[in-house]
Amino acid sequence: MPDVFTLNDLISRERLDAGEDKPAKLAVIGHPVAHSASPRLQQPALDAVGIDARYIRVEIEPGHLRDAFDRMRALGFIGCNVTVPHKFEALEACSEVHPEARSLGAVNTVRFDADHTRGFNTDGPGFVRAIDDEFGQPLSTMKVLIAGAGGGAGQAIATQCALQGIEKLVIVNRTVDKLEPLLNRLVALGPTTEIIALSFDDPLLAMEAHSVDLIVNTSSLGLKKGDASILPSSCLKAGHLIYDTIYQPAVTPLISSGQSMNCRTANGLSLLIHQGVLAFQHWFPQTDPLSIMRQAMAD
Repeated sequence: MPDVFTLNDLISRERLDAGEDKPAKLAVIGHPVAHSASPRLQQPALDAVGIDARYIRVEIEPGHLRDAFDRMRALGFIGCNVTVPHKFEALEACSEVHPEARSLGAVNTVRFDADHTRGFNTDGPGFVRAIDDEFGQPLSTMKVLIAGAGGGAGQAIATQCALQGIEKLVIVNRTVDKLEPLLNRLVALGPTTEIIALSFDDPLLAMEAHSVDLIVNTSSLGLKKGDASILPSSCLKAGHLIYDTIYQPAVTPLISSGQSMNCRTANGLSLLIHQGVLAFQHWFPQTDPLSIMRQAMAD
């Protein structure tokens, strides 16, 4: 069977499940999606809990997400995870959206119930748990800079920071104009948080970066070999906590730059795990697959 399925494969059980012992009932949807580690995370949890289901990768081009959801519902899927670039489209494609996902502005977890396609977001809550895990310090106590805040994960994490009531939030994007809807949401959700929006070429960037405790990369810059660091080394200082939401490669250019300056660093593996746990619990309440998922990624 293929490592990655497509929309054309979502036409019959025979096509999806040929030669397999278990039916495909859960998936991660993205474009691209071949790199996703979600099956390595979710399948051991399904097996350990005794759920007769396979978790697969499905490549869906932008604009076709609603069609994919309809086909998955018809095939009896339990739900799916949604990754780049579909998180905004998923928000519109769900018939019911959890209030937290609505606040975060994107959907990354979907459950197909009999009456509704329900959307959730585990990016923000998973990030809170990951930061506490990696640095032993609550997110609510930190001043934070988010680099590449325009995407689904960046907006969700920025919104979560506002919901946590952090003292200061610096969001950096290629174009600040595109952040206006996000900024309006952040001001409403976090009235006590000082919010600053900058472009990457703003002369104040290094000074503002030095004023925060935690720097987070939520862009895809660092995924490909040869990528530069999303921030110049002038923005980093010893004592910074640096979290890159990318987990493959494990050491991104930003993490490498931070390590050379005695910063504490972590990659997105812990976020992936905590997101995975929360998604699993949306599909199967009263379960706790954290130890299984941790072990699966360690293996």
